[in-house]
Amino acid sequence: MKMTDGHDALAIAAHAKAMLPEAATVGALHVVSTPIGHLGDISIRALAVLQEVTVVCCEDTRQSHTLLSRYGIATPMLALHEHNEAQVTPRLLSRMQAGEAIALISDAGTPLVSDPGARLVDAAVTAGIRVVPVPGASATLAALVASGITPHPCTILGFLPRKGGERRDMLRMAVELPHAVVLFEAPSRLVDTLRDLAEVAGGTRRAAVARELTKRYEDVKRGTLDTLTAYYEQTPVRGEIVLVLDKADAVVQTDENFTAIAQVLRAEGRHPREILQRLMDEHGARRNLAYRIAHDT
Repeated sequence: MKMTDGHDALAIAAHAKAMLPEAATVGALHVVSTPIGHLGDISIRALAVLQEVTVVCCEDTRQSHTLLSRYGIATPMLALHEHNEAQVTPRLLSRMQAGEAIALISDAGTPLVSDPGARLVDAAVTAGIRVVPVPGASATLAALVASGITPHPCTILGFLPRKGGERRDMLRMAVELPHAVVLFEAPSRLVDTLRDLAEVAGGTRRAAVARELTKRYEDVKRGTLDTLTAYYEQTPVRGEIVLVLDKADAVVQTDENFTAIAQVLRAEGRHPREILQRLMDEHGARRNLAYRIAHDT
């Protein structure tokens, strides 16, 4: 069926309801993944759940209305966002405790991943209410599999802090991890983030910039941090962006490396106990070696 035809979309929703007449669980919170762009990327189960629940909690009712109306779903919507989640959560818990089935969706993709809803899920778990995941589209996974970078294991860091020590710490964490890292970024800050990553990781580190995934102008650019920075300095960018950074190369530390690190820490006025701990925790030195170097005058 062509997803450009609204009648076909309605037929799919009706088919979902017929196939799965009891998709929603009574008295449960359903965390439902929705499309990240292409409206065809929704599961039969998700459609059935959204039709059966009492209410659909969504980040932006206007955004979610587009999806629900596409499939002829008339379930009432309730706005749930960072500004009202604390106030709305107790009422939703009471409704589920009374036996209502409720769904949680975000504007796109899987809820809670850089989206509101964590407070509600945590409260539901604490109250002994069943939380039912309804999997589906994920910008993170789509970017990983299209990036050309080994996708497993990986760490999702989401949006970087905009400035200050928090940003520097997060950047350092990202470039030091021994596996792929997924970041989200706004178009206006993409070039700055690529530059910052290149400064910390080195310009030859591989990365991929995935833009507008599943949408009409989907684009994935792969290269080094230097080449990607140069490209986007000259190319205006719009839309949703997921950045995938390749793992850090393994560094084989030698006694000389550990000694040099200790000398820098000592010059900063660090106590031998702190030097010992940092050599072990941050650089992987064995305890007896770290002890000897930390106390070597």
